[in-house]
Amino acid sequence: MATRLRAFALSRGLAAAALACLLGAAPAHAAEKIDLTMGVIVSPGDLYSHFTASVPERIAKATGGRVSVTVSDSLVAPAQIASAVRDGRLPMSAALHTYLAAEEPRMGIFNLPGLINDIDDYVKVRNAFWGDDVAAIWARQWNAKVLAEGAWCTTRLFSKEPIHSLDDFKAKRLRVHNPQSAALMEALGAKPTPLPVSELMPALERGVIDGVFTSACVGNAMELWRVAGNVQDWGLSPITGWAILINADRWQKLPPDVREQIAAEMKRIETEAFDRHTAYVEAALQEMRSRGAKMWSASPEQRAALADPKRNRPAYDSWYARAREVGFDGEAYVAKVCAALGR
Repeated sequence: MATRLRAFALSRGLAAAALACLLGAAPAHAAEKIDLTMGVIVSPGDLYSHFTASVPERIAKATGGRVSVTVSDSLVAPAQIASAVRDGRLPMSAALHTYLAAEEPRMGIFNLPGLINDIDDYVKVRNAFWGDDVAAIWARQWNAKVLAEGAWCTTRLFSKEPIHSLDDFKAKRLRVHNPQSAALMEALGAKPTPLPVSELMPALERGVIDGVFTSACVGNAMELWRVAGNVQDWGLSPITGWAILINADRWQKLPPDVREQIAAEMKRIETEAFDRHTAYVEAALQEMRSRGAKMWSASPEQRAALADPKRNRPAYDSWYARAREVGFDGEAYVAKVCAALGR
């Protein structure tokens, strides 16, 4: 009797296994849910925020709900958003190259006065060599894989008083976001002041600063023009890049099919970010015009005067000096940028 019972149980087990195979039972890892957290910085109204905010929904859809991405702007300070990925404190982040320009000058090549003047220049240089260079730097120094890149809206100078001549810069306390712009402001007699985006409006209202260099879209969304109604285009550090990163070790631990799905969707995000850049900027500028902001652009002659080596030499010299410390030829690198731009 016991023998017959054991045989019956065995036959039932074999039948169940056979049925599972016939029904195509999925392997255990197929049901695995993957949670990722992505750190971002506060940047209301910018392309950066638009596309980083879209990541959770787009990645969930691309992976059939298998990957969940949580976006947060409060987990780490803006200056630590890249190092947090390197150190494993965050699996993902959307970092700004310019915040790392003092540490790695190639991250701030677009901050050199008169070199990269608009989004078209930026894309040309990126596609020619800079994108690959920076991807290697991210991997080597921050243990990060680049998933997608984009650029902030073009920079404008929001100021309480008009700054329409080089002399107008003198003694002005101006917020800048990179060391090259700071060096140029000092050469013009201004007082460069670093401030995070979240402190721009309070600093303007309290008179801590006289003006702000920031993204046109961020300035519009924050309504900086209400207290700093002069919105000026001097062509200084016009483009600031950003990159969505993932810790390289965490990336390798993801299943191959998930990596493929995420990479494909991130490439679509990158394409859209560059394709929509100009229209996004123009919409912000038009809204500010309609709200009564005083829009102004420096003439070609004024930009040429600003690009005079006697004024911008400190910015280049400091960049070249840092390049030597890091271990590459800064002059040759700038020449490579010029060659990519056909200059």
